[in-house]
Amino acid sequence: MSCDNEHPIIDPHQTQRESVRRGIAQFQQRLHAAGHDFREPPPEPTSCCGRGCNGCVWESYDDALMYWYEDAGALLAG
Repeated sequence: MSCDNEHPIIDPHQTQRESVRRGIAQFQQRLHAAGHDFREPPPEPTSCCGRGCNGCVWESYDDALMYWYEDAGALLAG
């Protein structure tokens, strides 16, 4: 599979992404309700070649998102 196909954004966990987006939104609501002005979560990748690269953009995104959740959770915990 090449990077110049019709659908350049390939997400190996596409079926789970909507659930992840809802979780992010809920967490942001909790932060807002607690009066915290916290940074935005990392943006989703805009490209993936779908070749299962070591260090895929989705792996980096997932790592960054976990770091965001950890920081936000620590802020909520007080």
